[in-house]
Amino acid sequence: MATSSDGHIQTLVRPSEPDLSSSDPLFHRRSSPSPPGTTDASPRSSSHRADESAEQSDSGTSPDSAVFRRAIAGRNREGSEEGRGNLVAPRDKENTEDQGSGSWIPAKYKYRASAPAHRWIKESPLSSDAIFKQSHAGLLNLCIVVLIAVNGRLIIENLMKYGLLIRAGFWFSSKSLRDWPVLMCCLTLPIFPLVAFLIEKLAWLKFISEPVVISLHLMLTTAEIVYPVYVILRCDSAVLSGFTLMFFASIVWLKLVSFAHTNYDLRTLFKSFDKEDTSTNLSSFDAEEGVSFKQSVYFMLAPTLCYQQKYPRTKCIRKGWVICQFIKLVICTGLMGFIIEQYINPIVKNSQHPLKGNLLYAIERILKLSVPTLYVWLCMFYCFFHLWLNILAELLCFGDREFYKDWWNAKTVEEYWRMWNMPVHKWMIRHIYFPCVQKGLPKGIAMLISFLVSAIFHEICVAVPCHIFKFWAFLGILFQIPLVFLTKYLQNKFRNTMVGNMIFWIFFSILGQPMCVLLYYHDVMNRKIRTD
Repeated sequence: MATSSDGHIQTLVRPSEPDLSSSDPLFHRRSSPSPPGTTDASPRSSSHRADESAEQSDSGTSPDSAVFRRAIAGRNREGSEEGRGNLVAPRDKENTEDQGSGSWIPAKYKYRASAPAHRWIKESPLSSDAIFKQSHAGLLNLCIVVLIAVNGRLIIENLMKYGLLIRAGFWFSSKSLRDWPVLMCCLTLPIFPLVAFLIEKLAWLKFISEPVVISLHLMLTTAEIVYPVYVILRCDSAVLSGFTLMFFASIVWLKLVSFAHTNYDLRTLFKSFDKEDTSTNLSSFDAEEGVSFKQSVYFMLAPTLCYQQKYPRTKCIRKGWVICQFIKLVICTGLMGFIIEQYINPIVKNSQHPLKGNLLYAIERILKLSVPTLYVWLCMFYCFFHLWLNILAELLCFGDREFYKDWWNAKTVEEYWRMWNMPVHKWMIRHIYFPCVQKGLPKGIAMLISFLVSAIFHEICVAVPCHIFKFWAFLGILFQIPLVFLTKYLQNKFRNTMVGNMIFWIFFSILGQPMCVLLYYHDVMNRKIRTD
């Protein structure tokens, strides 16, 4: 017998000791009767009596039989101790086997037919109590294989029926190549960050006062967003080139606001502290220099919308990794173009306006359009947030690459907006939400203002390139506010992570995006007919 570190008894097989009773110091103790007037009410009393009966009946039998009977008795003792978590752990690996659950069996008998096969109460892997404790990598691989097989068949069937519908005009139309004003506007946008740097440099040198700085930044940011809108509407640019310009202009506008707001806040902190305190509380901030041209240029190129003087940096650039990610980017971009030209365009062309046609027909078109638009949306997310932003971060040695979180597990719409686009979310929290709360506004009003700003920019980025101001994108973003409260209410009521997640996928991907595609497509086509 041996005693483990937690005080439990272990039985080891010792072939050189045929007489177990003489070598076991606990044999006589187990065989001795209990003191008079006492009763053994402990859970282990039955197992002790089993040990005694097994050992007492071993007289005249072989030592191996005694060992096996004692192993069975020890297993009975383990079953009685399972509820308390007392497990008998082996110490001699050559003579015993650890079954992974804390029980053991002599090596001599582990392959015998009499060895116990069922020792614990266990749930099935797919039961509700154990499903989230298992790895589902194999099922994920199966889903990927099934998706490839099913969509591969649909692609082959579509190609056999309609042929290759994709045209180079989707990417490079003759009208897009003639959009020289749009191209020149895009090339002149860096002038605005340069002017913002000069304003902040003069402010840190105390050549201009704070009210003047604020007024100049307001005029600069307003001009930066109005300038491309005017060029697109004036030149009647193509949709793709106009969307590219507005997307780039919106990023520059967000960076300019963060640049001005952060420097203003730093100057406020610098004035509120003594110089000794500033050196400790703002250790990462160079108060003498204020802003530098190198830091400003790096911020404008970095994959972030929040300005700060120093960022976490990586040590080197992985050139092979960048090339691999770039190849993936090209492949996924081509896949998006193929899905748009081969599937989305024919479906939309053969559909009626969703608000003017038959209701059942509109629902059928929306459901048919939901799958390809979902594929394009997922490809867009992977291309931009994972591939492109990581490529840019690697080339600039930008360390913080949390561009998104696991938004696909979002239980409410609010969680989705917190995890879907981390650069914009951090900008909203830093420059819209927290300043509103610090000014004394309720959190609900601060959230409403944040959604309002987001809705305005979604409308500008979509309506201006399409030359249509129907406010579909604006209303679509504002419609997220009641969905936030609805999904949160359902989540609190059902206490089930799957309910809110399914509602999010249904409203956002299956219904919302196809509806927006149909609305904007028919409005664009109607506008072209009127123009022609």
